[in-house]
Amino acid sequence: MQSTVTLSIPTNSNLSRLFQRNPHIFPPKKRVFVEGYSICGPSMASCIGGFRVGSQMGGVGESGFCTLMEYVGKGGADVGDDLVVLFAHLQYAAKRIASLVASPFNSSLGKQAGIGGGGGGSDRDAPKPLDIVSNEIILSSLRNSGKVAVMASEEDDAPIWLTDSGPFVVVTDPLDGSRNIDASIPTGTIFGIYKRLVEIDHLPVEEKALLNSLQSGTRLIAAGYVLYSSATILCTSFGSGTHAFTLDHSTGDFILTHPSIKVPPRGQIYSVNDARYFDWPDGLRRYIDTVRQGKGRYPKKYSARYICSLVADFHRTLMYGGVAMNPRDHLRLVYEANPLSFLVEQAGGRGSDGKRRILSLQPVKLHQRLPLFLGSLEDMEELESYGDVQQKVNPGYEV
Repeated sequence: MQSTVTLSIPTNSNLSRLFQRNPHIFPPKKRVFVEGYSICGPSMASCIGGFRVGSQMGGVGESGFCTLMEYVGKGGADVGDDLVVLFAHLQYAAKRIASLVASPFNSSLGKQAGIGGGGGGSDRDAPKPLDIVSNEIILSSLRNSGKVAVMASEEDDAPIWLTDSGPFVVVTDPLDGSRNIDASIPTGTIFGIYKRLVEIDHLPVEEKALLNSLQSGTRLIAAGYVLYSSATILCTSFGSGTHAFTLDHSTGDFILTHPSIKVPPRGQIYSVNDARYFDWPDGLRRYIDTVRQGKGRYPKKYSARYICSLVADFHRTLMYGGVAMNPRDHLRLVYEANPLSFLVEQAGGRGSDGKRRILSLQPVKLHQRLPLFLGSLEDMEELESYGDVQQKVNPGYEV
């Protein structure tokens, strides 16, 4: 599948006049291929401004590009009308949060709110106004969709029942990594989607809301994350591969840029907080020592890359391979581990708590925490072979 970059330039711009005076720079029918992309010569009669990136998928979209909504409709995954409507509202929420994160006025939103949070965590994990606003944006979008019975969020103490007729359950971490906003470090939204358990509709609202939210990861019908960085990328899976869509700011569309992502079976990067090396269990220390010396099963020296933003670290791992990990009982099974494990498995990788497949675990608490290891299949198998990789003691650190 040939990816295409089309350069379109406003007719009244200086660059447009340059092309008119020098049409030989990019003849209209000539394509210049660079690293798998083609740059197409502009058609001055139909320039609309901005860049468009996508895949040339026959019959999908008049422009030849596949948008997220075209993909989830008849032209791509064909996931059903209800899920199409839900994703229309999810992408709207993502665009609003992306705008909020990039705003020059968000510095005050990145400060501590000084109020209690949903995860029952420490002050370090206390929600900030930016988290709360993002949570409200997602809640409003899901409510407006009319397709969601229950929303469970890392920012709320309990799940929220939205409508009796909604066919879906959504679990979400609205804005992961928000404490790094002031440093302009990438942040992200994580979500997972289940079908409503109709067999428990007769139970009281609070009880059925909780049980719907505690479904095993094996029951996920879709999951995804949105990365807010140099580009805004929505990566998702419906159980048939993992696909990434990049926001085209000139049109407001998410364009399919990374169809059928395959995480390499081996990477050369590990992502973990090395400052806690001396608190790690013996197995994890031996694994890291071995691979960074190039003495593991893969005879190359591994490099450390750690952003301390789960979505960003995971996205890089998905693209380049290797392992992203937090060996402590820190990350949430429901909101983070399950959706990301679903995505990495659909890309050919593995999600584990260091001993067991994440998706096989049955959540017992809404804000249940656990160690999390995500990455390339062969790297994960080698890591798990060391046995003792879960950090159960946290001297000098808050949980």
